[in-house]
Amino acid sequence: MPSPFGVSADLPPDQRTSAADARPVVRRVARLLHPYRRPIALVLVAVVAAAGLQSLVPFLTRAIFDHALFPVDGGAPNLDLLGWLVAVMCLLPVLASLIGIGQNYLTSTVGNSAMADLRGDLFEHLQKMELAFFTATKTGAIQSRLANDVAGVRTVLTDTATTIVQNSVTVTAAFVAMVILSWQLTVLTLVLMPLFVVLQLRVGRRRQRLARKTQESLSEMTAITEEALSVSGILLAKVFNRSASEVDRYREANREQTRLQVRQAMTGRAFFAVVQTFFAITPALIYLAAGFIITGNLGVGADTLTAGTIVAFTTLQSRLQMPLLQLMRVTLDVQTSLALFRRIFEYLDLEPAITERPGALALPTEEVAGRVELRGVSFRYPEPRSLSGTRHRSRFGDPTGPGPTGAPETDAEPTGRPAEPGSPGWALRDVSLVAEPGQLVALVGPSGAGKTTATYLVPRFYDVDGGAVLLDGYDVRDLTLDSLADAVGMVTQEPYLFHGTIRDNIAYARPDATADQIERAARDANIHDRIMSFPEGYDTITGERGYRLSGGEKQRLAIARVLLKDPPVLILDEATSALDNETERLVQEALERATRSRTTIAIAHRLSTIRSADVIYAMAEGRVVERGTHEELLADPEGLYARLWVEQFTRAERGGDGWSEEARRADISL
Repeated sequence: MPSPFGVSADLPPDQRTSAADARPVVRRVARLLHPYRRPIALVLVAVVAAAGLQSLVPFLTRAIFDHALFPVDGGAPNLDLLGWLVAVMCLLPVLASLIGIGQNYLTSTVGNSAMADLRGDLFEHLQKMELAFFTATKTGAIQSRLANDVAGVRTVLTDTATTIVQNSVTVTAAFVAMVILSWQLTVLTLVLMPLFVVLQLRVGRRRQRLARKTQESLSEMTAITEEALSVSGILLAKVFNRSASEVDRYREANREQTRLQVRQAMTGRAFFAVVQTFFAITPALIYLAAGFIITGNLGVGADTLTAGTIVAFTTLQSRLQMPLLQLMRVTLDVQTSLALFRRIFEYLDLEPAITERPGALALPTEEVAGRVELRGVSFRYPEPRSLSGTRHRSRFGDPTGPGPTGAPETDAEPTGRPAEPGSPGWALRDVSLVAEPGQLVALVGPSGAGKTTATYLVPRFYDVDGGAVLLDGYDVRDLTLDSLADAVGMVTQEPYLFHGTIRDNIAYARPDATADQIERAARDANIHDRIMSFPEGYDTITGERGYRLSGGEKQRLAIARVLLKDPPVLILDEATSALDNETERLVQEALERATRSRTTIAIAHRLSTIRSADVIYAMAEGRVVERGTHEELLADPEGLYARLWVEQFTRAERGGDGWSEEARRADISL
């Protein structure tokens, strides 16, 4: 049952946050601030100095009443003393304000710098994560943690920590001053504080859980925005007339976000209303208690309680109210921020699945001959790692768990059950193939045969579960990731272009490349003339994901990019599929240039494009079932390759897939 202060009276144990749970997070935040310990020390000095100056005001007030205006000996007001005391009282706020300006500058510098460090560390760590992590996590969820969560803790790093210290020092100084003035009145003022502290901790636990839910909801909204407002998402919605449903999906997530924001804002409001009411009526209670003390009815300290003491005490008590309230509120903010820090640290604590072994060999690119071998390789796609806040909410209903991994659907056994490479769920099963230096090796087979998976193992996008992938005789797991990345280039079926100029997209492979080198790569990729036909030439903006260019233009830019990189090993993943005849011819000519003097592994959809391959591997159900040249494989009419060739030739005769005339005339006897 909820308490009158907006706190669940009996929280489930798994939803309670103890001080012990918070300590590791606090220690990590402290380490984040460690490089800035010197400016932080100056901030602390400034805070203590400002609080000390403010604590002098009540004593000056008592001196003004008891010695300057109404001397306790009954004499006339002492105007000289009054002038000096008033001057000091006016000077103290000026000094405190000047100290506050310097304190705010240091605090803002430290907080924003630490936040920039955190954001940079998080981005750097995400760059190290394996491909499987990104296929299992929504881009919007990652963006939300990088932007929204880090921004959510910004106040803690810039203002909250200083506010806690400042108000703590102020409250401590005020408490000491109150005890010096009158311990009896101090007891009356603070009698209910233990109760308020307990209630504040309970409010904080609830706020923390709500903050986590709010950020998860915000992640969902960011993911919807990223999906629906991308070029691909807008195009898909328009093609299938789903714009209205996308709006409804966003509005539903928006309503949930609003509801959580309201709940978070209202949690603890009743508690603070009670605290404020207590502090508001405390001066009246102080006057009442003073009357009883002065008349001797309480029998304690009547001789020390002067009019100046009462005025100074109530002034001090009113000054104590605001720091205490701020301290309670800011403590709640810290508890709320702990939820955000935990979400950020969840990502930072993820260990990349693909890492370098100790003493890994850095293989110079110029020394790589380019011999690639898959030796008895077995592989199954890993299960996606689940994180709080990354659950996939279906656009058609309730949350459905983690998003798709991007791997082929399999009937893998549940986690924890042993599985042999020959059992269901394996993408590759005991695959062995060799690409000698300078050879063009083709992988063919039906969809889901494991062709792309096999090529992903060469640059270590994934690690094998059995067997080994070798480059020039070295297990790729024994090579440094940088040297392996330099040695292997890839052109995918759907090349990715950044929103930038054509020049920048080509130069992404070598940022230090000269204009001549970029142009030479573009010429070799058969795209230079097309680029120069644009009004802006190489400075033409490609648009998001290259949507301002045709498929063939994007493909040739991707080839130019890999030619500029000039790797000894090149992987082509169906680089000519879904292109018209003329564009395919241009791309094919570019690929022929790209494959010269380097080892090339090509995944072929159109078999006519790999007739000249040195060796062709036919794959099915994650296995290599045939190996040979085009002529050798066609010699077995019952083989997989021959059957695929006949099937494509038959479709070509019917005009079904846009083959070239050469392919239409080839092997007519079949």
